[in-house]
Amino acid sequence: MTRAIELLKNSFGVSQLYQHDVKKDNKIIFTVYWHPLTISERESIQKKSMSEDANEFALQLMIEKALDKDGGRLFQDGDKASLRREVEAVILQEIQLAMIEAGQTKEVSEAKADLKS
Repeated sequence: MTRAIELLKNSFGVSQLYQHDVKKDNKIIFTVYWHPLTISERESIQKKSMSEDANEFALQLMIEKALDKDGGRLFQDGDKASLRREVEAVILQEIQLAMIEAGQTKEVSEAKADLKS
């Protein structure tokens, strides 16, 4: 019988790669890639954001996790101020929402069924 930890790592582990296309006028400007957020990463991002503000957390999440197709970081910590002041909030929120919601399409009943198999 497969152990639960192995099922979780295989089905929901950090080796998964999500992506989101950033578009303007239905043309893809670039694609953002990221691996799932872990508890450890969430704690680290919360400490770096130094605030209970959800917007700060989401922005720091995007800066930390956004990757290009080759696995390189799209943003650096120094980009935070520029992103806050010079980019439309709706675009940043679109990327952040995609990152936060990634992997949540599976219903609890489906996840439980996977564990039984």
